[in-house]
Amino acid sequence: MNAPDRFFLADVQASADQRQLAIHKVGVKGLRYPLALLDADGKVQHTVAQVAMSVGLPPEVKGTHMSRFVEILEQRRAPLNVSRLLRLFEDMLLRLDASSGEIELAFPYFISKAAPVSTVESLLDYDVRMIVAKRAGQAAEVTLEVVAPVTSLCPCSKEISEYGAHNQRSHITIIARLRSGMTPDELVRLAEEEASCEIFGLLKRPDEKWVTERAYDHPKFVEDLVRDIALRLMNEPRIAQWTVKSENFESIHNHSAYAEINGDNA
Repeated sequence: MNAPDRFFLADVQASADQRQLAIHKVGVKGLRYPLALLDADGKVQHTVAQVAMSVGLPPEVKGTHMSRFVEILEQRRAPLNVSRLLRLFEDMLLRLDASSGEIELAFPYFISKAAPVSTVESLLDYDVRMIVAKRAGQAAEVTLEVVAPVTSLCPCSKEISEYGAHNQRSHITIIARLRSGMTPDELVRLAEEEASCEIFGLLKRPDEKWVTERAYDHPKFVEDLVRDIALRLMNEPRIAQWTVKSENFESIHNHSAYAEINGDNA
């Protein structure tokens, strides 16, 4: 064996495949990776994401280059926003010679909130998902998803009770396919503004009085929540398609109330 041949390693996954079956998605998932994000004010926030990256594989190719997915992440450590995520995605398609693919990032996102009376600040966490995907022959699409915990107070309970009304924690999910850039903060704020009351990480007694009375003054059924948010999403020019869901974890039942609306902004 010649000396150079000792260092030659066969690239089996680049060999031809005889089964002639295209693969729609092949890549890596379940990868935990540090992530820096730009928030609505241009500040950098650090978190840890669950990452899935995949490409479409032509029928004649045996396998993709799995190591390149991680290499692409390693080479782009700058804080991400929608436009930078798109550039990362285009890098992936180029490096893997692919015409279709997808990147999904799921992570906790923290927003600093000031309590309504004491103004004491605390962080509140939100579940966020960012997805960029492209099918062969089509443009790349970015989807932003947020889950915002809020308070909802039952209008029926308020109407029939001599005093008080039952309320519950609600999870509002907004899924938006974007025409142009938005941040998680903006979708979270939209959800919170339409709730009976937003929630906070830290409240003093005057704050607790305020949020209790705020919810009492703004009762909403689960149907009210999704309809009011849908009206806001319908008038947002940066959004092409959207879904709004609300799950109310009932305080007087052992089940949830749920509602969902989907829409297109032509």
